[in-house]
Amino acid sequence: MQSSPEFQELRSKFRSFVFPLTVAFLIWYFLYVLLAVYATGFMGTKVFGNITWGLIIGLAQFVTTFLITWVYIRFANNQIDPRAEAIRDELEGEVA
Repeated sequence: MQSSPEFQELRSKFRSFVFPLTVAFLIWYFLYVLLAVYATGFMGTKVFGNITWGLIIGLAQFVTTFLITWVYIRFANNQIDPRAEAIRDELEGEVA
């Protein structure tokens, strides 16, 4: 089954979504770390009140984590799960 065109399409679809998103998030994460280490002046700059750029970007890390999770769930529900279910049904025979 692993060499079937259906499985190869499923794997390709999954990888073409997950790998770029993972790379983008890692760049975003390491940018935050690098800014925290090397741009302390910028990260400590107050935007309003006692809220600094470091705090805003740090909280944005959480927001993007939840956003990525939500986007992945939608992608998996619409793209991955139907293909995986079709492959499973073909292998096991559709169970009513």
